[in-house]
Amino acid sequence: MTYRTPRLLAGLCAAALLTLAACGNNPTERAATGGASGAVLAGPAGAIVGGTVGAATAN
Repeated sequence: MTYRTPRLLAGLCAAALLTLAACGNNPTERAATGGASGAVLAGPAGAIVGGTVGAATAN
């Protein structure tokens, strides 16, 4: 059971990051929410990835 816990946690964090990165009505809002969620989940590197994913998901 303890072997699967890190994988499950990583999957849940990735899903939360993608979900929060998609919040907002324009690319600026999506980049901001993605960066904030990435910073909470993974620190500075997560903020960069979250902001990028947020901006990339804007239509």
